[in-house]
Amino acid sequence: MRSRRFFTIALICLIAGTFGCSVTADTAVTKAPEAISSDASPEIQRAESLIEKSPQSPAGYVSLASAFIKLGRETGDLAFNRKAQDAIDRGLEAVPSAPDLMKLNATLMLSGHRFGEANELGKQLEKDHPSDPFVLGILTDANVELGNYEAGAQYAQKLVDVRPNSSSYARAAHVRTLFGDHKGAVEMYVLAARSADPNDKEAQAWCLVQLGNEYWRAGEYKDSERVNDEALEIFPDYHHALFGKGRAMASRSEFGAAARYLANAQSKVSSMETAILLRAVYERLGDVDGASRQATIVESEEILGGHFDKHRLAHYWADNNTNPERSLEVAQADYATQKDIYASDTLAWCLLKTGRADEAKRLIEEAMRLGTRDAKLFYHAGMIEQALGDSGAAKRYLKTALDINPAFDLTQSEVAKHVLIKG
Repeated sequence: MRSRRFFTIALICLIAGTFGCSVTADTAVTKAPEAISSDASPEIQRAESLIEKSPQSPAGYVSLASAFIKLGRETGDLAFNRKAQDAIDRGLEAVPSAPDLMKLNATLMLSGHRFGEANELGKQLEKDHPSDPFVLGILTDANVELGNYEAGAQYAQKLVDVRPNSSSYARAAHVRTLFGDHKGAVEMYVLAARSADPNDKEAQAWCLVQLGNEYWRAGEYKDSERVNDEALEIFPDYHHALFGKGRAMASRSEFGAAARYLANAQSKVSSMETAILLRAVYERLGDVDGASRQATIVESEEILGGHFDKHRLAHYWADNNTNPERSLEVAQADYATQKDIYASDTLAWCLLKTGRADEAKRLIEEAMRLGTRDAKLFYHAGMIEQALGDSGAAKRYLKTALDINPAFDLTQSEVAKHVLIKG
């Protein structure tokens, strides 16, 4: 699965300060059960008043779109991103090629996983604004998601040089994670959390959650739980932090407490990632009905929030040896539009599950080309080598996966242990 968008994940990008709020890509979640009414937001009311007074000025449309994106980030309700897109479209109709509206448009392209389009728009903006932090952030994210990692790293470094703040540090941290630098990623995420706008509680909490994710990926569960607790102190009932704490507790086999945190996260924002983990936790608790309910949620149409949820569903099918041909179709479509390491990994995994281990090996090698310390990549590599009959390579990969993160997946980590013991 994708490390940041899910990873994720999942993709969250902070672009702070430019429009007076933090702008974020979607978090691969579906509509919150009780979304905040846009009518209740003073920011939106002010923006609409500004548009009414100056319909040919981009300022009101920028403020309106930014306010909707902020609400979408805080609630997990993707309907707010659609409202933001409407505001941007109205603004570009009134003021064609307004740079600030184009920047926000590129942000929503990233949100919708239209990375190629975002990259092209980013390059167009770069011609006139070569050192604009917002533009550099767009180009960092787009290139990373397209698998253009060297370009993405260069843009991330330039962004840190131009504007060393929470947004640039978080991006630099993600790049370091991809290149296997856990210590460097932790340092950058700590800087991101320390430099977050103290008036934006959600932004502070988001940075801490990303730090918690980094700790969890490295198997440092207590540290992950600790920083998610900090995030919950700053921004109570934050669904990302509730999930992060629940996942860390599940990884430490504290399944009862984990179930409570994960169920709370699911009640705030219903996500496929949470449902998948909660199903596994309920199975460990012997709660057959609870596990069945989560399995139903995973495959319900209501929870599919777009491209990435389809990607995650393909991964889920492959993990559980169900719908192999359908999962392969989704993985192939994903890989056709982007060549990042996680698209390669998912395609490799789905190819293995459809009996095409030789092809899977080429794809998993592509997925591991950066030296990313992601246990699932090593696990998949090990299972592919096992299928190809190279038990020595399989053991090395599986052992590495468990050394990195012993509970990288509550179910698949047990499969890895079984294969190692069986020899």
